[in-house]
Amino acid sequence: MMERVRSWLPLLPLLLLLGATYWLNLQVQPSDSAGNQALRHDPDYIVDNFTATSLDKAGKIRFVMSAQKMVHYPDNDTTLLVAPKISSFAAEYPPLNITAKSGEISSQGDDVYLRNDVTIIRPAYANQDTLTFLTDYLHVMPQKNTADTDQHVTMLEKQGTLNAVGMELDGKARIVKFLSQVTSVYETHKK
Repeated sequence: MMERVRSWLPLLPLLLLLGATYWLNLQVQPSDSAGNQALRHDPDYIVDNFTATSLDKAGKIRFVMSAQKMVHYPDNDTTLLVAPKISSFAAEYPPLNITAKSGEISSQGDDVYLRNDVTIIRPAYANQDTLTFLTDYLHVMPQKNTADTDQHVTMLEKQGTLNAVGMELDGKARIVKFLSQVTSVYETHKK
């Protein structure tokens, strides 16, 4: 009997090492790996300096969206943007340019939500001066060529400033509708 125990004695350190390795592996694994995966919020892809272009049926550019970084999260199907820029094109007008510090694209891609220092610039054309709109939030629907906000918005132009709460912008018709609390300062320039 003692000889049998002695023959197994050299294997004892190996069995202890195997047991310790198994225990250590259990300690570093998540408690419920299948359930825990659904709770994780890790990106499945990250794109730096991306640009996407949408064309109309005739093959002309409708809008261009770009950003310094795009990050997609599969758990809630969100796409976050860093420093996004959207340029909307209409044949008879110069492009309407929208920039922000951050943004998010809806899961279907139909809606873009821009936040933090949102700036819209409508360049001068014909006898129209440049218009600049400033807000902290803008909901853009690129396919419809519209945008809106329920936040404070400031419109700057050569001759004055307009402040309002809420705005609807039709990029195709180039019509802006201010929704409430509209105040403006108009300055006449002496020649």
